[in-house]
Amino acid sequence: MVQIPEKSTVIYPETDGEPMANNTEQFTWIVTIKENLELLFADDPDVFVVGDLLWYPVEGDNTLRQAPDAMVVFGRPKGRRGSYLQWREANIPPQVVFEILSLGNTLKEMAKKFRFYEQYGVEEYYLYDPDKIDLSGWLRSPAGRLDVIEEMDGWVSPRLQIRFEPSESSLQIFRPDGQPFLTFVELETLRLQAQQQAEQAEQRAEQAQQRAEQAERRAERLAERLRALGLIQNLY
Repeated sequence: MVQIPEKSTVIYPETDGEPMANNTEQFTWIVTIKENLELLFADDPDVFVVGDLLWYPVEGDNTLRQAPDAMVVFGRPKGRRGSYLQWREANIPPQVVFEILSLGNTLKEMAKKFRFYEQYGVEEYYLYDPDKIDLSGWLRSPAGRLDVIEEMDGWVSPRLQIRFEPSESSLQIFRPDGQPFLTFVELETLRLQAQQQAEQAEQRAEQAQQRAEQAERRAERLAERLRALGLIQNLY
């Protein structure tokens, strides 16, 4: 007879031994999506955004688990976690998950992930293949199934309010304010440009102030000379 261990003795590993990504393109997309979602919800303390974290939906079973490339949980606080143990998180599953494909992903593996996400409460599932520039999405129906989103071009995520615009050459994702998702390098470049523009504007303001002060001093010196010559009254 097989003995089932008590729930309290079950260990939930924080790693599955699998790499986060199999190539640079996959890694870049994972980091870009995760970090831009972090920025999007930076001011909301009850939106937890994470990448490549093991999610255990059922207490007592450490074989049921997945590590989405990126996932978003509404209603849970930000903070460090070694894994996402759902029963310790008010039993709230991730509502949105992302997977980025690589050549190492098999059809069997992806089918298993889909069944897992459908069974354990994911509301929105997005799958992107950067090699083929192919984006797919699924949305939970009232019947509880993840139904395919027929048209992804221009699709707006109900939960995230981000917009997807795939094309023949690339995928673009836009924030609710219309700003595109950018890589860390692109974000840093924009920050430095904004900083440089602010410094230049400050320098121009300082130069304008200096010119104004110089003009005022010249006017004062001229007025003093005119008064000394007794001519200043003739100007009025």
